[in-house]
Amino acid sequence: MGKEKAHNNIVIIRHVDSGKSTTTSHLIYKCGGINKRTIEKFEKEAAEMVCLSGHRDFIKNMIIGTSQADCAVLIVAAGVGDFESGISKNGQTHEHALLAYMLGVKQFIVGVNKMDSTEPPYSQKRYEEIVKEVSTYIKKIGYNPDTVAFVPISGWNGDNMLEPSANMPWFKGWKITRKDGNTSGTTLLKALDCILPPTHPTDKPLWLTLKDVYKIGGIGTVSVGRVETGVLKPGMVVTFTPVNVTTEVKPVEMHHEALSEALPGQISAGYAPVLDCHTAHIACKFTELKEKIDHQSGKKLEDVPKFLKSGDAAIVDMVPGKPMCVKSFSDYPPLCCFAVRDMRQTVAVSAIEAVDKKAAGAGKVTKSAQKVQKAK
Repeated sequence: MGKEKAHNNIVIIRHVDSGKSTTTSHLIYKCGGINKRTIEKFEKEAAEMVCLSGHRDFIKNMIIGTSQADCAVLIVAAGVGDFESGISKNGQTHEHALLAYMLGVKQFIVGVNKMDSTEPPYSQKRYEEIVKEVSTYIKKIGYNPDTVAFVPISGWNGDNMLEPSANMPWFKGWKITRKDGNTSGTTLLKALDCILPPTHPTDKPLWLTLKDVYKIGGIGTVSVGRVETGVLKPGMVVTFTPVNVTTEVKPVEMHHEALSEALPGQISAGYAPVLDCHTAHIACKFTELKEKIDHQSGKKLEDVPKFLKSGDAAIVDMVPGKPMCVKSFSDYPPLCCFAVRDMRQTVAVSAIEAVDKKAAGAGKVTKSAQKVQKAK
C-alpha cells in the first residue's frame, strides 16, 4: 500500500445469508485483489464457504471489527422473505446498525443485495420498499438518511458493483448530502470511493488496543492490534496495561508489509453481564444505578432507580471482573463506547462518562527495553 494513500477501515455488516461473502469476494476479485494463480485454481475447483459473523453466536467478533471502522456497509437481502427475516425480532439487521452507530461509525452505506432474486427480478418497487424501511430505522438510531448511499446490487451477478447495471435502468444513482459538498454515483465501488478519510489523533500519546498475541519460534512475541492515538515506530519502548509489561517495539508490519510507523485507524486484528469494549470482552457488575435520565435531552428523571426496563437511559457505576483499559468519552470516544450483552442478546449500548483509576503495581521491564533505556 502506497504511503500517499489514505487508509479507510470498512466493516461489512448484515443478517445471516444476506450475501455479504459473495458481494465482498466479487468486489475484491473485480478490483484485482486476488492474484492470477488463485483465480486459475478456483476456476478449476469449487468450494463451499460459510461466513459466520452474521450469526448471533459471533456478535462479539462483529463488535471488535465495528469498533475499528471508519465506515459501515450494511448488506440487506432483497429476496422474498430474506429482508423480512433480517429485520424481524430475531434478525440481526437492526442490532448491527444500532451497534455500528453506538460504536462511533458515522459513515454508512446500504447495499440492497440479491436484486436478481426479487419478484419480478430487479424490481424497482421492492427496492423502494426496502429503502423506505431501512431509512426509517437508521434515522431513529441517529443516522441521517440523506447522508447514506443506497445501492441496489447483485453480489452474484455483479450488478451495480463496479459498473451501472443494464438490468436496472430505473436506478438513476444515489446522492448524499454533506456539509463540505454533495456527491453522487451509480455503483457500490463509487460509494466506497466517496468515504471521507478519518482524521487521526497523531499528536496524542500512543494508545494501541490488542486483539491477539502470538509466540512464533525464531521471531518472538508478535502483538496484533490497532493504533488508536499517537504513532507506533520500531525501537519505541511501550508499556502494556493492565499487566504492566514494558518492552521494545521491533518491526512494525501491516498485512505482511513493513512500515516505518503505524498511525491511528490502521487495522493490523448485582447484574453481571459481559461488556464488549474495543477488543475486550469482560464480565462487569452493575454496582449502582445512580440516576435515570431522558435519552434525548439528558434531563434527570429519577435518583437511584430500583431497576431499569427496556428503553430506559441511565447513568450507572460498573466494575469490571478483571482489569481492563478504557477511556472516558471526553478523552477518546473509540475507547469508551461499549455494548452490554447477556445470553447472546444486546442488553444496552452506551459510553463511559468517567473512569475511576487504580494504581498499578510494579511492572516488568524486558531486557530489550532495559538496553534501549540505558542507551538513552
